[in-house]
Amino acid sequence: MAVGIFDSGLGGLTVLDACTKRLPEVPFVYYGDNACAPYGVRDADDILELTKKGTQRLFDAGCDLVILACNTASAAALRRMQESWVPQDKRVLGVFVPLIEALTERQWGDNSPPRAVAVEHVALFATPATVSSRAFQRELAFRAIGVDVEAQACGGLVDAIEEGDMILAEALVKSHVEALKRKMPKPQAAILGCTHYPLLQEVFQAALGADVSVYSQANLVAESLADYLIRRPQMRGPGEVSMFLTTGNPGRVSTHATQFLRRRIDFHAA
Repeated sequence: MAVGIFDSGLGGLTVLDACTKRLPEVPFVYYGDNACAPYGVRDADDILELTKKGTQRLFDAGCDLVILACNTASAAALRRMQESWVPQDKRVLGVFVPLIEALTERQWGDNSPPRAVAVEHVALFATPATVSSRAFQRELAFRAIGVDVEAQACGGLVDAIEEGDMILAEALVKSHVEALKRKMPKPQAAILGCTHYPLLQEVFQAALGADVSVYSQANLVAESLADYLIRRPQMRGPGEVSMFLTTGNPGRVSTHATQFLRRRIDFHAA
């Protein structure tokens, strides 16, 4: 039964694609707030209200479990939603968890003191809002010591991807990697801290060099979701139909989504 996936736009389709391949028997309801994208330049209160609105629409579609496949929403809104807004019979999860598990080589429920890990120099590529929230650094500090994180706010990149201008997007990736390297010449690992960015993972990898481990979230989230549903099967909601919802122009969004995933995707008005 249905699981919801929320994103500010099209980036969460990378998570959806991995989840559907890992869990082909699960119907997914995808909500893209394309009319309000990008979130990365909005303030925290605005992001919170937009995220609550989209999450409620997924609850209404029969999803008791919603994944915020948007790092900006996860950074700016998730904790506040969990503390005071999410109903007791619902769950909203963010995409930070699986990535930090992989980077720090420990499980999320491990509350032992932070310890040294193999990776010491990490480059974080994210939206301006995610960078300013320092959510990645905060969560890493709970679990690891001695990890130096250098963040690069990738202004303009989500806009270019949403517009389908991949030539501009590739140029922006190269520019942002160059800017990061001026601050951290030799990162050991790089975090693609936005679910739009895996669409350009090969470009990031080429710009960073083959010796840098690039972490993106899609497959990590899919594995964590599979494990979560095994442990909490009751969180599969009553919805039974897969669907794609957007606050933007359904025809235009469908065309871009089809180009991204290279299979036909039909969005409907949210």
